[in-house]
Amino acid sequence: MPVSIMKLEDLGYNNTIEQFRIEQNIDDVEIGRVITEHKERYIVKTIKGEFEAEITGNMRFTAKSREDFPAVGDWVILTTYDSDFAIIHKILPRFSIIKRQAVGQFGEIQIIATNIDYAFLVQAADRDFNINRLERYLTICNSSQVKPIIVISKVDLIDENQLNEILESIRTRIKNILVIPISNETLIGLETIKNSIEKGKTYCLLGSSGVGKSTLLNNLCGNALMRTDKISQSTNKGRHVTSHRELIILENGGILIDNPGMREVGIADGTNGLEITFDMIFQFAQSCKFKDCTHIHEMGCAVLEAVENGEIDSASYENYLKMEREKAHFEATTAERRKKDKNFGKMLRNFKKDMKKNI
Repeated sequence: MPVSIMKLEDLGYNNTIEQFRIEQNIDDVEIGRVITEHKERYIVKTIKGEFEAEITGNMRFTAKSREDFPAVGDWVILTTYDSDFAIIHKILPRFSIIKRQAVGQFGEIQIIATNIDYAFLVQAADRDFNINRLERYLTICNSSQVKPIIVISKVDLIDENQLNEILESIRTRIKNILVIPISNETLIGLETIKNSIEKGKTYCLLGSSGVGKSTLLNNLCGNALMRTDKISQSTNKGRHVTSHRELIILENGGILIDNPGMREVGIADGTNGLEITFDMIFQFAQSCKFKDCTHIHEMGCAVLEAVENGEIDSASYENYLKMEREKAHFEATTAERRKKDKNFGKMLRNFKKDMKKNI
């Protein structure tokens, strides 16, 4: 039986990356894709196999933020060695970056995954479903130019009327997004998800702990790749099972990234994302009396009028305001941090100049 040879296309390599290589005259270097990241140690998959990798000292020294380090999904230029070890020299341009505010680090960004085509937004029907959080995930996807697919898991734990209520609440506030109800126990909806996965495209799973992401991944793969735990009966919360990000090639040629559960989904770069997620609010905003209308208290605000008339869902409106404030605060914090870094850099340069004068 002939052994199949791994090709870069099997990892999601496409014409855009190839064109970049040609334009930059780097068509004779080794290229791989980061499939696992854990504390600045990486597993990179290439046509020769998998390699444990580190970045060069120069990459670490010149990095201005976390975005300058490799992340799961990245295409990288590297040098591989016979000992299954590799050195990463450069990150190739990313066509999409899913990111959020870093938890507990004001003004910092955490990259969830890169070069993603589609995101499965997984929420459990029995305990986790939250339409406000779903709009947050949608905003993150829309800011990242990633196409979202909503997955409602554990539908075997609720009755048909409860499921219809959930689906209706989604239809009321979220338009033109594919919604797939599934059960990892009865396998309802699994074929629908499989049929939505395209060969060579990269998908990621986003959702809280315990919603069934890892079990879904196991079912899609046909084997238990990711360890799963039961929900704690005392707290009714999922335990952290996936502690790192990992890229897996499915049997049908699709590429899937599992992620740790996210308790907090802070909006980091939501200008375009908010506009797409809350498109109806932005449409009404065009008719506001004042161009700088905040849609909170102004006379002649078309958005407030639409909320009062029931044309805009009031809960969705409140969620929009919350995320808008969050985005503004994050941008202000980021600007303040950059100003401090700039002032520190200026002070350091002046110190060096004074040192040279005194020598």
